[in-house]
Amino acid sequence: MLRARTLRDIVSAVLLVVLAGGGCATPGPSTQDTLAPGASVVFGRAVTVLLDRSTRRYIPKIGFFEFVNKATQERVRVDLRSDDKLFVLPLPAGEYALSRVQIGEGPFRSMADFEVTFEIGAKQTAYLGTWRFGIDSPRYERMMIVSAVEDQESREEAERQVLDRYPGLAGRPIAILLPTPVSSEARLHEVMPYPYYPRYFRRHWW
Repeated sequence: MLRARTLRDIVSAVLLVVLAGGGCATPGPSTQDTLAPGASVVFGRAVTVLLDRSTRRYIPKIGFFEFVNKATQERVRVDLRSDDKLFVLPLPAGEYALSRVQIGEGPFRSMADFEVTFEIGAKQTAYLGTWRFGIDSPRYERMMIVSAVEDQESREEAERQVLDRYPGLAGRPIAILLPTPVSSEARLHEVMPYPYYPRYFRRHWW
């Protein structure tokens, strides 16, 4: 009984020390990031636009899009989950292609494949423009059009976010790097999960 009481006393003492240490003030994580040597930064804005009246009551939002390094085939995913959002992305130098784009409309998900390219140099900061994803109303051959334009207001706001995140970029020149082609069209395919529909009517499983 004495040994058990002694053990409890030791455990209690250790817990007091741990709790006391946990109460000490420690600096919070910094919101500023550092770049790897030679890394570049691209930034821009992505918005969705309905090209026609939709039978769905949900506003289309970009779930994510992917850039693919043309040389290494490495994929870089940019999560947005928004119909209007700025993005900032560090990238190694190289040629990239916008590949997959996923949109969400409530429980519905659709995907399109593009081949829109741009090339970023070493230690370069580049503005990719405002990327407008124009989306058809839901139908069998549904299309998406992506186009890039230079938008001064969006660029200035994005530049502020870039410098807040990477203050070491202050004073570095910023290039305007619109992709090629500046407008491209692709077929939208609805993907899993299909809401409410029986298994027999689900056409796409990728």
